[in-house]
Amino acid sequence: MSEMMTALFDAAKNGFEISLGLAGIMSLWLGIMKIGEKAGILGLFARAVSPLFKTLFKGIPKESPAYGSVIMNLSATMLGLDNAATPLGLKAMSELQEINPVKDTATDAQVMFLVLNTAGLTLIPTSVIAMRQTIAMQQHVANFNAADIFLPTLIATFIAFLSGMIIVATVQRINLFRLPVLLFVGGFLGLIALLHYSLAGMPADRMNQTIGAIGSTVILSIIILFVTAGMLKRQHVYDNFIEGAKEGFTVAVRIIPYLVAMLMAISIFRTSGCLDYVVNGIGKVVAMCGLRTEFVPDLPIALMKPLSGSGARGLMVDVMTKYGVASFQGKLAAIIQGSTETTFYVVAVYFGSVGIRNTRQALACGLIADLIGLIAAIVVGYIFFAP
Repeated sequence: MSEMMTALFDAAKNGFEISLGLAGIMSLWLGIMKIGEKAGILGLFARAVSPLFKTLFKGIPKESPAYGSVIMNLSATMLGLDNAATPLGLKAMSELQEINPVKDTATDAQVMFLVLNTAGLTLIPTSVIAMRQTIAMQQHVANFNAADIFLPTLIATFIAFLSGMIIVATVQRINLFRLPVLLFVGGFLGLIALLHYSLAGMPADRMNQTIGAIGSTVILSIIILFVTAGMLKRQHVYDNFIEGAKEGFTVAVRIIPYLVAMLMAISIFRTSGCLDYVVNGIGKVVAMCGLRTEFVPDLPIALMKPLSGSGARGLMVDVMTKYGVASFQGKLAAIIQGSTETTFYVVAVYFGSVGIRNTRQALACGLIADLIGLIAAIVVGYIFFAP
């Protein structure tokens, strides 16, 4: 009981600190986004992606600035740029809320956007690869390729993303067999093949450098593009930045109660031992069914990831330390960590930032997509690294 009480107060403190830490990043990115909006760049993004998003996102007016914010958020998520993806996502949710007729209830477009975020499509799991390399050095593993989980993770996360899209489309009765959606899926599969061809043969350290260069180049290019466009159109760039930055600070403060409540619930679930009971029960059922049980030690990561990204990361490191970073369990832990998302965190922060209480099907659809992503990660892990 004393541990649970300590964890409860620690969770409240962490929620407050995370929100304040987010204030600086939010101010930066919403300031940049305001420059891009005033300069008309977001309108160009909106027109470029409107054929696809008009199919996926119901009820958004033509050429709405929300289109530009959504595509930039999803792009940052795909590149693994968490610090950029969160404020861009909150901006997109705010713009979707402006056209929401019932302010405390999520619209179809907001549900779709939330689930696509919780699916956590990431092209390259940069942080996971870097952590594996560090642990391998500590364990003195010779000739270790930390990037060998790149393709399996990419496959698993794409399956989760596609599943989330299909699930929401089914609930909302959206016809996905349309040219814009088929072109998007086909183009993404082509991008997967191109990335695999370009990066798969690289040493882990060089791949990390290349990935970091790609992400940094994209972000800096966006900032330069927005500022340059604002100057060419004789906008008050500095004033526009300040206007957006003020919004960023307000949003960061607004999410504090939602984030604290979510983290406190997660902390109680973990420290009470309920997580261990669930994992042990699943392991026994799997064994009784006569199935292979090598993946069971990785289940705590899968169960924790929808609740807490940092908690799942700690469990991943624990598995790699106990079983070895080059073991099947260690590789599967990396695939799961790289292919799933913190669903409850995203729901609490994104919907909490705009005051939505009735999230409708968003949480259920997001958790189903997580489950499909987990199954895909385990199956792909056995295909590539079966012991």
